[in-house]
Parts: sequence; structure tokens; C-alpha cells
Amino acid sequence: MFHKEGAKIIFIALAVTVGVVLLSEEFIHSFWLLKLVQVFALLFLIIILQFFRNPKRPVTAADHNIIAPVDGKVVVIEEVYEAEYFKENRLQVSIFMSPINVHVTRYAVNGLVKYSKYHPGKYLVAWHPKASTENERTTVVIENTYFGEILYRQIAGALARRIVNYAQEGMQVVQGTDAGFIKFGSRVDIFLPLGTQVNVVLNQKAIGGKTIIAVKE
Repeated sequence: MFHKEGAKIIFIALAVTVGVVLLSEEFIHSFWLLKLVQVFALLFLIIILQFFRNPKRPVTAADHNIIAPVDGKVVVIEEVYEAEYFKENRLQVSIFMSPINVHVTRYAVNGLVKYSKYHPGKYLVAWHPKASTENERTTVVIENTYFGEILYRQIAGALARRIVNYAQEGMQVVQGTDAGFIKFGSRVDIFLPLGTQVNVVLNQKAIGGKTIIAVKE
């Protein structure tokens, strides 16, 4: 399955690939050069297809668990000051997505969307310390029965030039369902109440919709 946000790009990539393969037969007479061009065209299509893949991952919703919203590597676990919404210290867990990761964003918890805001900004590399506050980003706050208010932030990177966010204030959302998409590599920050029991470690591989980020007994 492929994500709906990739439909236009996949169609264009398919058309370009077919065009290159057919036209190369007409204009390239060197056998090896012909095959090289065709192989590169097919590789280009495969890269686009794998980037927009959307694996189905059934989730058994559990209010006492916070699940990973995206695939990637855990790069930050630390107490920080969250200045946009809470204006107080929170526990930040960040997941960095490489271009080869699945880029679907999933809701980490069940609950009510209390806040959803888009911020234009820069395109620093996603692991830059200032990316969370200076890059293009969206901030979403969900109120959950067990954890209270949980904030997650989709952050664009040097390659990611479009963030798609489906969360709207007043929506009731279901853990594990589609919350949006970030195109071509980036990161997601999650801000949890202090004292939350974190269930991951630095450099751990996270799987969106599967890995449990935090638990509450």
C-alpha cells in the first residue's frame, strides 16, 4: 500500500520512468549505455515507491501507552523547556527519520486535539539543536485520559519540504491511525509530563504504531 500523499509524485515518477525507458530505445544506440539509463530510471521509480509506502499496522489502542508516531531512531531523551504551548519543562523524546524510513505520522495516543498549529521556518538538518524551534514545523497537543496533554511536533529537515498534518482542534483521534506525512526525511519530537516512565533508549530503532515510547501503570 502507498500513502495518498504520494499519489501525484508516484504518477509523475511512473510517467518519467516509462518515458525514459521508451525514448532511450530510440535515441541511445550503445547497448551498455542504454541499459545503464534504463536501470537508473527504474531505480528512481523504486526509491519513490518505497518512500511513500504505507504499511498497515493494526494497533490495539491502550490509553496507558504512548506509541511511536513514526519510524526512525531515538536521538533525544531529555528534560527541556517547551516554550510554545506548555511554557514549562517537559520530557522530550525525539525520533529522527532517514529518507529510507516510512514517513507516515501516526497518533501516539487516543484523545482530544486541543491545539494544532503550523509554523513556517527554515530547513536546517533535522538533528540540528535549533530545528525544533526554527524549522518549518507543526505542533499538535492531544489530551489523553492517563497522561494529560501530550505534545508532538513534526519538523521539516534539509530535504523535507512539505509537512502534512491532519489534526484539527476539537477532533477525537485514535491511537495508531494516520495523523499526517512528512516528505523526504525529518524528525518528530514528543513532549511528555515530567516523571513519565520512558520505555525506549537512545539510538533505539522505533517502529511507528508499534514501539511503546512510554507507559503509565
